[in-house]
Amino acid sequence: MDATVMLGHGSGGSMMKRIIDEVFFEAYAGEELLRGDDAAVLEAPASGERMAFSTDSFVVSPHFFPGGDIGRLAVCGTVNDVATSGAVPKYLSCGFVLEEGYPIRNLKRICASMADAAAEAGVRLVTGDTKVVNRGHGDGVFINTTGIGFIPANVNLGGARIRPGDKILVSGTLGDHGITIMSCRESLSFSADVKTDAAPLNHLIAAVLKAAPNVRCFRDPTRGGISSTLNEFASQAQVDMVVDQDAVPVKPSVAGACEMLGYDVMQVANEGKIVCVVPADEAQAALEAMRSDRYGSDAALIGEVRDMKLERGPKALIRTSIGGTRILDMLVGEQLPRIC
Repeated sequence: MDATVMLGHGSGGSMMKRIIDEVFFEAYAGEELLRGDDAAVLEAPASGERMAFSTDSFVVSPHFFPGGDIGRLAVCGTVNDVATSGAVPKYLSCGFVLEEGYPIRNLKRICASMADAAAEAGVRLVTGDTKVVNRGHGDGVFINTTGIGFIPANVNLGGARIRPGDKILVSGTLGDHGITIMSCRESLSFSADVKTDAAPLNHLIAAVLKAAPNVRCFRDPTRGGISSTLNEFASQAQVDMVVDQDAVPVKPSVAGACEMLGYDVMQVANEGKIVCVVPADEAQAALEAMRSDRYGSDAALIGEVRDMKLERGPKALIRTSIGGTRILDMLVGEQLPRIC
């Protein structure tokens, strides 16, 4: 096997076949991928089901960081995007843009991580693509993943379904991923417990739907953090989203890092957390379902939905520790580029 990626690996010839066989197929090929066709032929959903379809590209730097890497991030990110619609994720595609000279051992490590994450989520990588760009034009590796899942007939989620009186839950501590990437990139040492939260949350979401069948919606607060998510919900439903600062779970090390760097933890990216809005009478059941999952042990009820004030329109608000209330703005610009 070649030691580094070369332009010939994207040529469509024997070198490309070799990298496909010895890296991608070896890591995660199943029956569909091994057929070698231009498109994967997959089982159709049962009658009455709908399909959820999502795609995302991952350009994080560095490629490896505490708790994960770009490969785990790619699988988990797309699985979660599909699952937030209420779908059961089934299949992923994977496209690689590789830079000439990238070490094959690193690529193998990324593919093994993707295989582990896919197995944990219960999804299959069934088709893919590989391109190689000239040295100096690609930063090693970029990954695109596309996911397909099927939504049961009785599931109907969306931000527009949110109503005043609903409760707001989050599945765990905020800001872990963004602070981890910053720590690695700038060689900062905050604490040994700072690591990415990247995780597949489809099983957690399924458990919440079973416990609280009238869930309004889910959303993963990635770029822009939970602040952007709450503003999106407020706009979709024309309501106020109000959270309590003291109820929001944040690790002390992450809170300290945000204070030192001047970040608002509500705007820092997460890659393994879910925000859930649920009717008040199902909030406790949803919270217990989250806490029963390995990725929801720090889940918390953090706020509620209120009627908006007509004179100013829908807002996301936070009640501070000192008793005041301030507006939670959406992130403007790029707080920390290339976090996912």
